[in-house]
Amino acid sequence: MQSIKKRPVVIISNDYYNEVTRDIIVLAITSNLNEKEYSIEITDDNLDEGQLKIKSCIRCDKIYTLSQEIIVSRLGKLSQDIMEKVRMKISELIK
Repeated sequence: MQSIKKRPVVIISNDYYNEVTRDIIVLAITSNLNEKEYSIEITDDNLDEGQLKIKSCIRCDKIYTLSQEIIVSRLGKLSQDIMEKVRMKISELIK
């Protein structure tokens, strides 16, 4: 039997997209804190809701489309400041 590891992500697709499709667009979150050009470090201080198990990085260069059916739970809500940094990093990436 194959085991599938659960991984945290940041949902970046908007509510309209999420309502009209079965998918979501996400960014990977990792506990690997090695400096990466398109990473944003986050701690509990960057959450408006919820809690992180460990200091982590949002990888703005690791963009995926996932089925909404595989979502297990909501872990928290990022602050608007961090979401703006995410938008800026994605913008830099696609310039």
